[in-house]
Amino acid sequence: MPLQSIAPQRLYRQIADQLRALIAQGEFAVGARLPAERELAVQLGVSRPSVREALIALEVEGWVEVRTGSGVYVLERERRAATPVAETEWGPLELIRARRVVEGETAAIAAQQRKRTHLDAMARAIDTMRELADRKVMPLEGDRAFHLAIVEACDNQVLSETVQGFWDSRRGPIFTRLGGYFETVPSWRMAIAEHEAIRAAIAARDEAAARAAMHTHMDKSHQRFSASWRRAKELSST
Repeated sequence: MPLQSIAPQRLYRQIADQLRALIAQGEFAVGARLPAERELAVQLGVSRPSVREALIALEVEGWVEVRTGSGVYVLERERRAATPVAETEWGPLELIRARRVVEGETAAIAAQQRKRTHLDAMARAIDTMRELADRKVMPLEGDRAFHLAIVEACDNQVLSETVQGFWDSRRGPIFTRLGGYFETVPSWRMAIAEHEAIRAAIAARDEAAARAAMHTHMDKSHQRFSASWRRAKELSST
C-alpha cells in the first residue's frame, strides 16, 4: 500500500478542522452560535489566541460568521463565500509572538549599529504612518518601512529576509480579516506612539531600552488583536 507523507499542521488549523467536522456532522446546526472562545479553549486544552485564529480561518473559508458583540454563528451552505486559507499560513497572534523574539533583538542591534540614514528612514516611516492614519487609511506601508529600516541597521541579510518574511505573512487572509475587526485609527495612533519610543531608544544608542520598547510594542499589538469581540464592536463605532 503506498503511503502518503505526513505534514505537521499548525495548531489553529487542527482546531479549525475539528470545528469544521462538527459543523459538517450537524453538531452545530445552521444559525447556531458556537461556544465562546474561552469555553472552546478549555474543552480543547489550547490557548484562546489559537481558538481565535481558528475561528477567523473558518470565517474566511465561509463556514461561520463573526458578529461582533454577539458571537460566532454557523452559516448556511449557500451563503458560504469560501476563500481558501493556505496550509502554510501562519496564525496572526503566533506571528506577533515570534516577531517579539526576533525584532526585540534587531532593535537592540540597531541601537548599537544605526547610522543617521537609518534614523532618517525610521522618521520618514513614522511620518508616513501618521499621514495615512490621518486619512483613515491603514498605515501598513509606513509600518513595514519602519521595521525594515531597523533590521537594515543590523547589516545582516538573514535577519532582513526573516523580517520581510514576517511582513509577507501579514498580508494573508487571516491576518487581514482579524485586522478588519481590531485595527482602527485610534489603535494605529497608539502604535505610532510605540514606534516613536522605539526610534528614540535606538537614536539614544540604548540597547536595553530599544529591546524593551519593541517588546512593549509587540505585547500591546498582541493585546489589541486579543481584545474581546464586544470591544471590537466598540472600536468599529469610534
